[in-house]
Amino acid sequence: MTDKSASSSGLVFNAGQLPVDLLAQGTVLAFDFGQKRIGVAVGDTALGLAHPLTTIDSEKNEQRFAMIGSLIENWQPVLLVVGLPSYMDGSAHEMTRLSQRFARRLAGRFNIRVLLVDERYTSKSACAALQQAGVSTRKQRQYLDQVAAQHILQSFFDENYVQHTTA
Repeated sequence: MTDKSASSSGLVFNAGQLPVDLLAQGTVLAFDFGQKRIGVAVGDTALGLAHPLTTIDSEKNEQRFAMIGSLIENWQPVLLVVGLPSYMDGSAHEMTRLSQRFARRLAGRFNIRVLLVDERYTSKSACAALQQAGVSTRKQRQYLDQVAAQHILQSFFDENYVQHTTA
């Protein structure tokens, strides 16, 4: 499946577009896409809690997608979430386009629904969380992307699952 066919096949959604009936129960993997590293987090819709998982530290697409394929095989997610960066005013920039392309590639390769979620402030909140946990600035680099992915996934859970499960 090509990038464009993944988007037109109904597999890639922007935040707020995912119909409630498609909010399947199960594992969700989230990605904080970067040109050098991709942070990955995992969570389950039943608990609505996200956890940092790993950082894919490769710039080569074939290695990246092989590692992602292994994660998908292991975790069997019902949904993939990709952080969508933008300027503070919400306007798009180059990383916005690259993240959208990454989301289409995920959908096309793995035939799993992908949701794009606003990721503004996640790197800052991840950095603050690591500082609060006592992780030195020098050691933060190895964890920052996966903690940012955790924040992206947690915001998805908070916005989509909490509001549908509370009475």
